[in-house]
Amino acid sequence: MKNIHIVIPDLFLPQQLANYACGDVPLPALEKLLARADDSPLNTDTLESWLCRHFAVEGMAIAPLTLQADGLQAGAAYWLRADPVGISMQRDQMVLQSGLNLSRAEADLLCASLNAHFASDGLQFAAPHPQRWYVQLENTPAMETYPLGQVVGADMHAHLPFGEDALRWHGLLNEVQMLFHEHAVNQAREQRGEAVVNGIWLWGGGKYPAHVAHSAAMLGGDSELAPAFALAADMAVLPASAALPENWNNAGEDLLIVWEGLRHALHNADIGRWRAALMQFEQDYAAPVLAALGEGRISKVTLDVLNENASRRFEVNRASLWKIWRQRKPLVRYALK
Repeated sequence: MKNIHIVIPDLFLPQQLANYACGDVPLPALEKLLARADDSPLNTDTLESWLCRHFAVEGMAIAPLTLQADGLQAGAAYWLRADPVGISMQRDQMVLQSGLNLSRAEADLLCASLNAHFASDGLQFAAPHPQRWYVQLENTPAMETYPLGQVVGADMHAHLPFGEDALRWHGLLNEVQMLFHEHAVNQAREQRGEAVVNGIWLWGGGKYPAHVAHSAAMLGGDSELAPAFALAADMAVLPASAALPENWNNAGEDLLIVWEGLRHALHNADIGRWRAALMQFEQDYAAPVLAALGEGRISKVTLDVLNENASRRFEVNRASLWKIWRQRKPLVRYALK
């Protein structure tokens, strides 16, 4: 009998925001799963670190995995993600914006400028996807980075690369900002009233791992990142952003579900989108999983809720559903202090 493992970042919100965002959202299935489960602290803050730990990928070597998922070969080289971002001054902070919706032609022109400018430094940039850029290095740098997903909407300077070689890369980030400042692509975007690309964010560096572990046969959910890990681990990947197929439970194999809809909504400060993603998760995932658990078609559900310094794991089996003294409570009661 199969197990279901669900990973959902940013389900629990700060108290003040939670009262507004989810105080009136009906979530009978999700709230029952949470109420009847045994919960414990989870020592991981971000989806990126969770995936690396779950799939036994050393460090945060995400770039070579997503590079191959995007159709290029990582080989034995060291790769960094070098994703295009917008950088704006908000109060006294430099804040990153992602999801700029670049066209294929715009990404190619900007990457061509990067390659021409940094050719003498031994750096090779590539953009197999307009929103996901990469840089290949001749040598492994002595530095650590923060995932873009952790930095969007936050102070850029508090999350710059750190380590012995970090200052070189701080300088590179500044050079890119100057290079893009008067770029024709940005001039055209500005004239159209679109957000400009005035920087890149370096993260997820490493070499392609010799082995990628897994503990499930299939991956579902709406994640943009998790499929790269699943493909490297030879897992089947269900269609993204779709409800579970009608026959999802017939195979009798363990299923991993990664739901990023809430995280993407928060990155864009869009509470309406967050509520819509939450209701979709309730209808398309929580409700059918709870029904399958109650009918004995699955044996256990593990729900990992990821938040910075407040992640928790909830585990519930069929017998747990009979613990009726564990009364269901609204999601707002799980808000972060």
